[in-house]
Amino acid sequence: MHLDRSTERKAAGPRSCRRGPATGRGGRGATLALLGAFALAGCSGPALTLDLMPAPDLYSEAGYDPFGEQEPQASLPDFELLYATLRDPATEDDDERFYANRRGNLLRVGRARVQAGEEDFSWEQARRVSLAKNRPGSYPLNVTEVDELGIIASSVFAPAEVRAAEAEAREELARIVDERLAQSHAKDVYVYVHGYKVVFENPVLVASELWHFLGYEGVMIAFSWPSTPSKLAYFSDLETAAMSARGLRRLLSILAEDTQVERIHVLGYSAGTRLVAEGLTQIALIHRGDTPEQVFARRKLGQVLLVGSDVDRQTMGAYVEDGLLDVPSHLTVYMSGSDEALGLSRWVMGGRGRLGQVWEEGEMPAETEAFLRSTDRLTLVDVSDAEEFDAGNGHSYFRRSPWCASDVLLALGHGLSPAERGLDHVGDSPVWSFPPDYVERLQALLPRLVPGYVAAP
Repeated sequence: MHLDRSTERKAAGPRSCRRGPATGRGGRGATLALLGAFALAGCSGPALTLDLMPAPDLYSEAGYDPFGEQEPQASLPDFELLYATLRDPATEDDDERFYANRRGNLLRVGRARVQAGEEDFSWEQARRVSLAKNRPGSYPLNVTEVDELGIIASSVFAPAEVRAAEAEAREELARIVDERLAQSHAKDVYVYVHGYKVVFENPVLVASELWHFLGYEGVMIAFSWPSTPSKLAYFSDLETAAMSARGLRRLLSILAEDTQVERIHVLGYSAGTRLVAEGLTQIALIHRGDTPEQVFARRKLGQVLLVGSDVDRQTMGAYVEDGLLDVPSHLTVYMSGSDEALGLSRWVMGGRGRLGQVWEEGEMPAETEAFLRSTDRLTLVDVSDAEEFDAGNGHSYFRRSPWCASDVLLALGHGLSPAERGLDHVGDSPVWSFPPDYVERLQALLPRLVPGYVAAP
């Protein structure tokens, strides 16, 4: 049988910047790496940079400090973030630095080292700057090195030597995850799944931001599916996203089976929500006939968040019919009335509404509204009243809106319900929204988030 060239490749990691296991440091090392302390050897090729996202208002306005009184005991030394990818390793003929923008057909896992800024910060400076409302200057993040731990083949078409080494790769991944969970108060794993039109480093950098504002608790993993950095690749990326659902399902299964994790949370963004929804539905079909409690005991899936979701609404309805909501403890769908990217997608798809778009007045079917009122496993959040929700093209509000980022982190890191997070219903609708006094509600949350907290007189 003819196999794709990428499947026939020798089992090797990225073409450059490979390194052995790093020595451990404390929380100071991880946070200073994020905010500008370490200068590590880079690779050839252009480096992707991403400015550290604005501080969520939960921190900058309400005054919550995710690091507490002590320096965080970060589980990744020198701020090495775990990743999983279905991309092909870059070769000397590629422009990419680590992994190429093409399918590799094998699930590869590893560690990526993140560096930010150019100045040497003390811990106190790093904390103050990252939590400030009006941050002076910019703090670009970039990936300096990667260390591939191994390949989890999960394919009969993979070379025999790759299949034979799968157990070793799984064991090494589990060892690292368990070591880092042991250093954390939260025994949770967070998986970030990116959207279309980005390179390998993008989800690593976004995941590093989220993990920073989670206080370096738990273990963060960036799932980098092989999207293509071109607007013309939209349809091919959607097909690739569907293909990648099995790889994500494989990763989630390994984490649940091989590690000491208590809960696995997933944040899917844009086109990445397609493979998240498809992967969860595959799990639901595997567990057809099991109760949600039985599914959780096996899969350990907690909060699943879909942001800017480019999933057809009717397709999502079919997923729900197939049992998707029985898989995670809770599913939250964020929607916007000013998401230009989804507006274009809706037009391209012949006017079919996208899951991440707000239902216009009278557009939601009565049956859908009745279902939303009857379930406690699905939440719809309209971000249209949140601060800076429409920044840029209105699609990346989970990073660019300090209100939306606060809600995302409260859901992921604390598992609070919409009401507990300070949200309100939109009139009589089952949809939740951000009230005008949202920041004051965040401040009222502090006694719950910080044991022994006493408000200033």
